[in-house]
Amino acid sequence: MHIFNDLTDFSNDEIGSLLELANQLDNYPEPDILKGKVLALLFFNSSLRTLTSFQAAMSRLGGGTFVVSPDMSIHGLETQTGIVMDGNAAEHINEAIPVIESYADVIGIRAFAQRRNLKEDLEDFSFKNLINLTSKPFINMESAINHPCQNLADWKTLDDFDIPKKDGKFVLSWAYHPNPLPLAVPASTLNMAAMRGMNVTVLRPDNFELPDSVMEKAKQIATVSGGSITETDNHNEALQDAHVIYAKSWTSSKYYKERDLEYEARKDLIEWRVKDSWFNNVLPSCRFMHCLPVRRGVVVDDSVLDSSRSIVIHEARNRMLAQMAVLYKMLK
Repeated sequence: MHIFNDLTDFSNDEIGSLLELANQLDNYPEPDILKGKVLALLFFNSSLRTLTSFQAAMSRLGGGTFVVSPDMSIHGLETQTGIVMDGNAAEHINEAIPVIESYADVIGIRAFAQRRNLKEDLEDFSFKNLINLTSKPFINMESAINHPCQNLADWKTLDDFDIPKKDGKFVLSWAYHPNPLPLAVPASTLNMAAMRGMNVTVLRPDNFELPDSVMEKAKQIATVSGGSITETDNHNEALQDAHVIYAKSWTSSKYYKERDLEYEARKDLIEWRVKDSWFNNVLPSCRFMHCLPVRRGVVVDDSVLDSSRSIVIHEARNRMLAQMAVLYKMLK
């Protein structure tokens, strides 16, 4: 494996092999298998779990890491092409990425959407420009439209809790957040659940539909896997007999570049908070999932997050295990 960019690049059998390896490494550690190997982590956007889980994963396999972030360790990186660098940025990405990867065996890059052009973000235009500068194996640590590491960890979490694939009902629900958030997690999570062959319901308020291209890709995947994709703003309809409620806020495609209008649309949706009443008509075994970080009392009530239904900590630990498997495959 040289590229880990999009979970849909892999077959279900290949994903199963990765998760089998993740379980193996958890139960039977190989603390020296990647001794002498180096992972470079380039962060254009911050993260607690992505940073620490990759550092822990590499350490548990005997390798090392170093972190580069324009906000914390260097004097700014310029990413625009054809620009006269007479501003604050001291280094251009055209030199920075080749230098960074020359010190490492694999590079992970995290770079969110630019939020200037929806079409370009849906095509991962900026991220593709970054990875075109790489010659080493690379890992997508979250781009404008993909978060394969989260997706692989979530797949493992669903397996760990015996959530059925066929006929399993997966509710991907928009939840209130004061700020517009990226599309990567909801879009790629939708694909993950569809790949498993689950019956997926996207629950969202008006004006917060996922983009047509995102929904169409998921429907094509579901057709092949034997699952289904539906969309509604009706809570009772969506949550009936659910196996999983996966909450995540996301930005409005309708107001993608018009943040003032989006804030106006959001202010009446504060009650789209996951609460105990959401679980009235679900299956008794229904679980609550969220990729974290999550705002208590805003996205979800404490009573849900602290209940036995919540598996968010297990989900977060699986980030490390899933990434151990990816790194093992790339570097062994």
